[in-house]
Amino acid sequence: MNQRPSSRPKASLYVGDIHQHVTEAMLYNHFSPAGTIHSIRVCRDRVTKRSLGYAYVNFKRSVDAEHALDFWNFKLTDGSPIRVTWAHQRDPTLTKSGVGKVFIKNLDTSIDNENLYDTFSGFGKILSSKIACGNNGSKGYGFVQFETAEAAEKSIERLDGMLFNDRKAFVGRFKSRKERQAERFCSCAKFTNIYIKNFGQYVDEQKLTEVFSKYGKITSVCVMKDENGKSRGFGFVNFERHEDAQKAVDDMKGMQISGKLIYVGRAQKRLERQSKLKRWFQQNQACMTCPSKQQFTNIYIKNFGQYVDEQKLTEVFSKYGKITSVCVMKDENGKSRGFGFVNFERHEDAQKAVDDMKGMQISGKLIYVGRAQKRLERQSKLKRWFQQNQACMTCPSKQQDCTVGEKTYGGISHAENITSMKAAASAVKNGDADQFPTTL
Repeated sequence: MNQRPSSRPKASLYVGDIHQHVTEAMLYNHFSPAGTIHSIRVCRDRVTKRSLGYAYVNFKRSVDAEHALDFWNFKLTDGSPIRVTWAHQRDPTLTKSGVGKVFIKNLDTSIDNENLYDTFSGFGKILSSKIACGNNGSKGYGFVQFETAEAAEKSIERLDGMLFNDRKAFVGRFKSRKERQAERFCSCAKFTNIYIKNFGQYVDEQKLTEVFSKYGKITSVCVMKDENGKSRGFGFVNFERHEDAQKAVDDMKGMQISGKLIYVGRAQKRLERQSKLKRWFQQNQACMTCPSKQQFTNIYIKNFGQYVDEQKLTEVFSKYGKITSVCVMKDENGKSRGFGFVNFERHEDAQKAVDDMKGMQISGKLIYVGRAQKRLERQSKLKRWFQQNQACMTCPSKQQDCTVGEKTYGGISHAENITSMKAAASAVKNGDADQFPTTL
């Protein structure tokens, strides 16, 4: 039962997409009616011994293996369809080269492996075909590996742009990750589509056209809206020429539209943004866990009152360096919640703003200025602070220690210290750490 499938390659079948709990005995019961089986092996992880989702079934006679292939390919095994192909056709060098491999996307989720195989089998011999699936079923794309490159080209020529279940599908040559990355690099260097954000809900397509048309011919403008038709504060402008788009990005950085500081940059696809964020996170993970290494550019300001807007914050903080974005948080009625964020281009400028503005006033109100923190970091900090000071809340004899720390806590009274601790405890318990100060 444990012989290698390569021992009898001409009568060996590859069985893919099997459940992790499918065993050799279960596969034997499925395939034995086709003929005498020489051996079966479910491939497993060397450490965990869990199934890898595929197996090899080796028959004694090639004719029996062929019957099993014809009968069991795409049939249900333990509730899910399996894929069956000849094992000797699964040449890894051919798969890695991409020769004869076709990529299909924009498929309806109802299309399965069997539909894909039936659609492409008329163009030549198929070595393997597969619809990519996730936890919720089909992901809308798949692959077909032909025996020859000619068959693949013929299928691309005939099927690209055709309707599959009323959806226009893309059919093209499979490209490796290196090829796709090289293409993305070229498209980055010659972009025409730019992304604009932070311009507020009253700026529409006409306004964006007025602002950006001076840089060159615009082919399309789009302001993204919510389900109620209100602007979400960001959009896209597509130019005819790359040079015009580049000039717009260079000139409009740090500029304002309708009194709001906007961000302008090259439009990126979701995959590119996710990849960039992942790399940034990996590079800065040490900085996120060690305060001494943090190179922040985004600062948090609170307690400035409801009449302070983005323009006012820009006036106050622009003296420290170039600002890329300003945001005042508002409630559902559009009123300021008394806190916001200012993002600088350079860490040094942000650090100077934090150092200089601590204890200063805006419009007659004493403000707090500090490094902007993510919710998880704030909650973790509050939890640690609460645990360290819990004794002061429960033991009267230790509460005298809190009064000693009046300078540390900004000169507040002992009673206010106890109230602050209880508020922190409630915030951590209820998961509302966003509503509680992070500097204690």
